[in-house]
Amino acid sequence: MSAIEQTAEGLRLRIFLQPKASRDKIIGIHDDELKIAITAPPVDGAANAHLLKYLSKAFKVPKSAIILEKGELNRHKQLFIPEPKLIPEELQPLL
Repeated sequence: MSAIEQTAEGLRLRIFLQPKASRDKIIGIHDDELKIAITAPPVDGAANAHLLKYLSKAFKVPKSAIILEKGELNRHKQLFIPEPKLIPEELQPLL
């Protein structure tokens, strides 16, 4: 499975999360996963909440629509984004 899987319903992302970064950014592909850096620390779900907020802005979808399928307590995550309104320019070449 690749880092980004496009389906008729939306996008499935396999993510390697880097918490406590200096800024929020989609970095690129890292070992068949999409590496995303976020500023939030990995404490009490703060990193997951921040990731969902960041992706909701990037893809122009509500936070509540993004589904964390795997990796709630892990850096390796799988998310599903239904019907994204926008594809960030960092990801367009990967589709």
